[in-house]
Amino acid sequence: MFDKLEDLLVRFDELLNELNEPDVASDPARFQRLMKEQSNLQPIVDAYKEYKDCSQTVEDSLAMLDEESDEEMRGMLKEELSTAKTRIGELEHELKILLLPKDPNDDKNVIVEIRAGAGGDEAALFAAEMYRLYVKYAEKRRWKVELLNADEIGIGGMKEVNFMINGQGAYSRLKYESGVHRVQRVPETESGGRIHTSTITVAVMPEAEEVDVVIDEKDIRIDVMRASGNGGQCVNTTDSAVRLTHYPTGIVVYSQTEKSQLQNKAKAFALLRAKLYDIEQQKAHDAEAQMRRSQIGTGDRSEKIRTYNFPQGRVTDHRIKLTLYKLDSIMDGDIDELLDSLIAADQAAKLAVMNEKA
Repeated sequence: MFDKLEDLLVRFDELLNELNEPDVASDPARFQRLMKEQSNLQPIVDAYKEYKDCSQTVEDSLAMLDEESDEEMRGMLKEELSTAKTRIGELEHELKILLLPKDPNDDKNVIVEIRAGAGGDEAALFAAEMYRLYVKYAEKRRWKVELLNADEIGIGGMKEVNFMINGQGAYSRLKYESGVHRVQRVPETESGGRIHTSTITVAVMPEAEEVDVVIDEKDIRIDVMRASGNGGQCVNTTDSAVRLTHYPTGIVVYSQTEKSQLQNKAKAFALLRAKLYDIEQQKAHDAEAQMRRSQIGTGDRSEKIRTYNFPQGRVTDHRIKLTLYKLDSIMDGDIDELLDSLIAADQAAKLAVMNEKA
């Protein structure tokens, strides 16, 4: 590990020198690539430099203890020694996590698809609530949300909604949201006060660039039509809505949120690219059994990952056996505690696999 860290220190210094070269500023693509590499290395370099400083403190304190006879001074040195040793242990753990292989999609924006499952209107209402949850979470992190498509029902629910979240590290945090979310509560329409169980499915897909997914025009059918609102009410008098059909996979995507046909077409293609890229990711995931062992949950879209129990005010994540009695704040977008716990568990599992191989 330490040989690799020394190599990274050398590379970091090379990057700083390269960024100071006069011709770099005139090449935006090169400058951006170097800045991104430097940004990725910065936390590793900072932690390793602190580790080296703490190691030096331990060495100096031990040497001074051998020579020091004053008890008060020896007490201060022992305290300094103890603090440095504790911090070294923490930094070793931090460095192991920082050196874990990084998911190449972690820095990407995401496209999220929420579909109502079992439970009829109640499932559609919960789908709309989950959409608002993610919008509020994105706002708290100052990420931008862009609606791609929504299939709404008259009572405020959504059968399906697709939206993009643009923000640094969006996929690295939200990828843990993929799966089946279950809600238990008494519907407003239920006169007997019985608790109903409904489900929705969330799919979080990294945004795919054109270089990630090549779409052959011969494989696509493009239909344009007038956008419509609830109950078929016409909300647009021009053919601005766009539907794409991908023949090889049978995937159909639809976008009508913009007044411009070109903008809806761009959004539809972004959603299609994300879906096709996600299929390739799932294939790779299924093929790597060892990798699956180190992930939290199976990564299967049909896996029940979380239950929201309204009568008890609790949310339970089944993958890590975590229950929080703060349902109101979670539905208001306060999901960092859930995500932090999932990330920590995922890192611990990957570290265990790495240690097995060592």
